[in-house]
Amino acid sequence: MQNMGIGFVGLGQMGRGMARNLGRDNGPFYVFDQMPEALDGFASTGAVIAESLASIAQNCRLLFLCLPSEKEVNEVLFAPDGIVASAIAGNNADLTIIDTSTIDRDEAVRIHHMLADKGITYADCPISGLPFRAEDGTLTLMFGGAPAVFESVRPQLETMGTFIVHCGDVGSGQLMKAVNNIIYDINIVALCEILPLAVSGGLSVDALHQVVTTASARSFAGDHFVPRMLDRHFTDDFAMKNAYKDILNVQKLAVEKKAMTPLMNAMTSSYQNAIAQGLGDEPKSAILKVYERALGTKFSRDQ
Repeated sequence: MQNMGIGFVGLGQMGRGMARNLGRDNGPFYVFDQMPEALDGFASTGAVIAESLASIAQNCRLLFLCLPSEKEVNEVLFAPDGIVASAIAGNNADLTIIDTSTIDRDEAVRIHHMLADKGITYADCPISGLPFRAEDGTLTLMFGGAPAVFESVRPQLETMGTFIVHCGDVGSGQLMKAVNNIIYDINIVALCEILPLAVSGGLSVDALHQVVTTASARSFAGDHFVPRMLDRHFTDDFAMKNAYKDILNVQKLAVEKKAMTPLMNAMTSSYQNAIAQGLGDEPKSAILKVYERALGTKFSRDQ
């Protein structure tokens, strides 16, 4: 009998909301996370709390991953008691894996080929959006894989995102996310570099806040981070050290195409400098501190 379950592995900040939305109209629905506390609240939703990866691999036809890095993706898939070995042991030849983790583009392609050799379908589909968009089901999803696979899982993707883009073959989802995030990262570094300079030049932080979030410089980066900078809120956001996945993906492409990327290079230098100063575990907005220290000023409501 063909397995009919849908599974979700990785119930972190983003995965939790995604899984809740995916599980509402899809059953039987299995969830798994190695951290027991991440499973809190899922039993009341009707989801099956899987005791192991093997349980998911042997009961699901469709599996979504949302994991921190390629290290965890490889462990979940290829460990002796992981998804691949368990699916093969359970004769689950129809398994499709949609990986919403952000990983190296070349690694996504490698995983695709390894799984294809075992009869398992794999596509990358990284996500963009904050945890509240994961909860609301309004994420942007960037799918890399065969058109037929994309169409087959579109109904499930639509439970988690409002903007769903088929970017091309496997790996193209990772590249698309990297391109988006590089532009975003450049924008963040521009804010971090210029706002302390503006304060040093005599402009008030209140006036700066009003102008850069309403005038032609307005951006999502400014709307999200400028109020947090003013409140010195440098927690509960994506750690800047993890931005390197995106930087490396685009750097590889730039080297391959022999492209000129001066803005990306300057942005990368700012990230490296901030991480070297011990700010790697803080959000990207903490790059502000590097430029504040250099000028002896602060972009803060409490100056």
